Amino acid sequence: MRIVVALGGNALQRRGEPMTVEGQRHNVALACIPLAPVAERHELVISHGNGPQVGLLALQAAAYDDVSIYPFDVLGAQTEGMIGYLIEQELGNLVPQDKRLATLLTMTLVDAADPAFSNPTKFVGPVYTAEQAEKLAEQRGWAFRADGDKQRRVVPSPIPRRIVEVEAVEALLDRGYVVVCAGGGGIPTMYSPGTTTLVGVEAVIDKDRASAVLATDLGADLLVIATDVDGVYLDWGTPQQRRVVAAHPDALDPGLFPAGSMGPKVEAAADFARASGRTAVIGSLEQLSSILAGDGGTRISVQTEGMETR
Repeated sequence: MRIVVALGGNALQRRGEPMTVEGQRHNVALACIPLAPVAERHELVISHGNGPQVGLLALQAAAYDDVSIYPFDVLGAQTEGMIGYLIEQELGNLVPQDKRLATLLTMTLVDAADPAFSNPTKFVGPVYTAEQAEKLAEQRGWAFRADGDKQRRVVPSPIPRRIVEVEAVEALLDRGYVVVCAGGGGIPTMYSPGTTTLVGVEAVIDKDRASAVLATDLGADLLVIATDVDGVYLDWGTPQQRRVVAAHPDALDPGLFPAGSMGPKVEAAADFARASGRTAVIGSLEQLSSILAGDGGTRISVQTEGMETR
């Protein structure tokens, strides 16, 4: 089976933890435990988030001097290499030595006219108090939104249209590689208006949407969007909350969920289910074996009628 697993940001950086290399490596090593058996038995593609990492790199560059601010496409490429290295090494320590792994820097094509450029929603970097966020907004022109009881920087998150290197991913899979790619949604790029010249974009692409595009173009049998909860919940945080066990993509409205977290996951899963006719599952990484067995998480498929909750 060909499987795309999109690792949530919690697989790399847990809220409240210092952003150390040791901490990220520890979290990656834990994430690789359920991934290892899948890598041995199936064709596996791993994508991942990069919000905290790309935000930290942006802060580091801005703190160096006034002329060393790196654009987000370059920062995205840096995080793809860094996180891919950690995944390759930690997963490689758990699978047979003859199992080959590769990290591929991938560019993701977006539309220059995407309305997201005038409405930034994608969280990057650490959380701040309201006072800190106000000061940074004045100093650097950054946009902020609430993330829980804190404030966090947001940047544009245009819709991904195509993974430029999808043929290279396919070639590596055909040769038996586990492929790590589309990290952080891929390096955001677009064609200069009226040309065929690719240029970088100051944005961060949602990794779940990019993973859905990748999974569709690869003909994946299953898309797993791994997060830190065991599924999609209606009325989350209330006495009436209930988990969606299975749903048709038309039965689950992404607008019912936060735009900065579960909303894009539901939209990405529904897009993949519609485009491919196959199943997408939103659930925790710890459930991966159950998900592959047909249980666990929230399953979104055109074969499902309506919605089942529990």
